[in-house]
Amino acid sequence: MHVLVLGGTTEARRLAETLHATRGVRVTSSLAGRVATPRMPPGEVRVGGFGGAGGLARWLSEHEVGAVIDATHPFAGTISFNAARAAADAHVPLLALRRPGWAPADGDDWHPVGSLEEAAEAARALGSRVFLTTGRMGLASFAHIGDVWFLVRSVDAPDGPCPPRMDVLLDRGPFTLDGERELLRRHRVDVLVTKDSGGAATAPKLTAAREAGVPVVVVRRPPVPDGVPVVAGPEEAAAWLAAYSG
Repeated sequence: MHVLVLGGTTEARRLAETLHATRGVRVTSSLAGRVATPRMPPGEVRVGGFGGAGGLARWLSEHEVGAVIDATHPFAGTISFNAARAAADAHVPLLALRRPGWAPADGDDWHPVGSLEEAAEAARALGSRVFLTTGRMGLASFAHIGDVWFLVRSVDAPDGPCPPRMDVLLDRGPFTLDGERELLRRHRVDVLVTKDSGGAATAPKLTAAREAGVPVVVVRRPPVPDGVPVVAGPEEAAAWLAAYSG
């Protein structure tokens, strides 16, 4: 069976490793191409978009794909909805693999919001030195704020509209708790802005913020398309595929 994994996450790489070692399974991982030097999974790899839901449906048919597993980032909403439409049109089963989201703990000062635009206004109201960890693609939502200093952490250098008062920290997780504590202290951070990405690789910043009494603006993740089954880990995704393929 040919399986398409829509990837770019740690969970997608782990799933590709499992499927690549599974007899009778051919795995192709699709990466969006937004990171300059991605960590490549085993098996076949495709980089770039498909041309919307229609292009993806054609690709599924032309390459005789038997199942699609959407293991993209929880905030990659466009590709997830395109995958749902394409899988339905091509009559291919689709599964969503989503790592569990974070939950606040005692002592957290969380401020949930529904978008980056709301996050920008919330952060502005809460402090003047903001640690921004939402990625380089959404910085335009903060570009109009001139009275706040931002520390932006991303894998690649940002481009496009950016906040006028900004320092960039190029780094890739996983991050340590000691490192996050020092970062907040050294830069005198008084607000943290993050997406509810879930997972352990970037979670230490939440603990460091709790310890320091720093409020956290949390952007809620978009929903999975209606009717698409969801699992929390690569092992469950592999089990779903095994059950489907008989």
